[in-house]
Amino acid sequence: MPDEAEMDLDGHSVEEQLKAFQISSLKDEDLDEEEGEAADSNSDVVDDDDCEAEPVTLGFVEKPKNGWSLLCHMFPSKAGGLPAWLDPINLPSGKSSLCDICQTPLQFLLQVYAPISEKESTFHRSLFVFMCTSMECILQDKREQWKCPPEKASRSVKVFRCQLPRSNPFYSSEPPRGDGTDKPSGIGARLCNWCGTWNGDKVCSSCRKAHYCSEKHQVMHWRSGHKFVCRQMKTSSESSNSIPVNNRTTSNKLEKVASNTLWSEYEIINEDECEFDIEMSEDNGYSSSLVSNDRSDETFKALLKHFEADDDKKSWTSFQECIGKAPEQVLRYCRSPRAKPVWPISSGRPSQVDAPKCRYCGGPSVFEFQILPQLLYYFGVKDDVDCLDWSTIAVYTCEASCEASLSYKEEFAWIQV
Repeated sequence: MPDEAEMDLDGHSVEEQLKAFQISSLKDEDLDEEEGEAADSNSDVVDDDDCEAEPVTLGFVEKPKNGWSLLCHMFPSKAGGLPAWLDPINLPSGKSSLCDICQTPLQFLLQVYAPISEKESTFHRSLFVFMCTSMECILQDKREQWKCPPEKASRSVKVFRCQLPRSNPFYSSEPPRGDGTDKPSGIGARLCNWCGTWNGDKVCSSCRKAHYCSEKHQVMHWRSGHKFVCRQMKTSSESSNSIPVNNRTTSNKLEKVASNTLWSEYEIINEDECEFDIEMSEDNGYSSSLVSNDRSDETFKALLKHFEADDDKKSWTSFQECIGKAPEQVLRYCRSPRAKPVWPISSGRPSQVDAPKCRYCGGPSVFEFQILPQLLYYFGVKDDVDCLDWSTIAVYTCEASCEASLSYKEEFAWIQV
């Protein structure tokens, strides 16, 4: 894995920001006239197999070596556990935090730290992905995503973009030391005592100390044992000053997340895909990989038999060849005007019309990264018919990364099941 780099205080290069999910971005000035014309000719299609491949950064998960490296002031890329909110106060609110189909609070899937060095307003920039854990809702989402404005799709997979300038109320303008001595700012929203994820703006009517993001999570907490300790907490001086805050803990037991259904927490580390092209050419292989090539081949063969159309078989073969270079990858990142996902299935791919314009500035949305089903393996999701599953989740974001006043701006996710 590449060495951690220090943040460049003068140019704040993407590659040099500590813990950044490093980006291989395509600069406009590097395009010659012929390439520009080719890009224009394909502007009406999100995915074009004839386009020249763009540099891709691969994301892998590993258990964090320490607890502090995934806290919000370290600007992590991470999967599972609790989100490390970039803006720790002005969290998504209202129905934004709910599955539009079953009205259950969404569960945190992953976040990617992806600053854009060309703009001061995106000195810090993170993308957060949440989803409903009901496969029934995911299947409904698959149908809903085809709706075009003015129809409003009901979504069970949601993406939020948050960005901050270098000078902001929450973090120092100096880079974190990265040795565990950095301290969070001490401010943050009061979070739900059940999920630890969303604003806890609802209060237990009895003890007035437990906070919840929704009535559903209040009921879950009550049934899981809060009803037995509620009266004690009512009079407990230890609980009197309890304020659960963003991604931190203090001495009070209320600040521990009560839910035991969160996915295991991992740090996302990155590698350039080209490094694996070299390894494959040298027959370096992945014989010791957790997700072995043999395991991947068995999965591919099992799924391939369900595809009848030649285009689907061709698409799956290309997907297998691409992912097989590094079977443990869980994420593919490439923020470029010509970037495209690797689609497992040919049918059901979106066109540019299906990737909606930014709801805040009206500008175009572009592909930024995709999430692969290997992540479910690390989360320990069982492989049966009723469990959560997807082929890929492709995330599209505002090309201009616009600066609307809302702290967390909702972006667009396209799911293949």
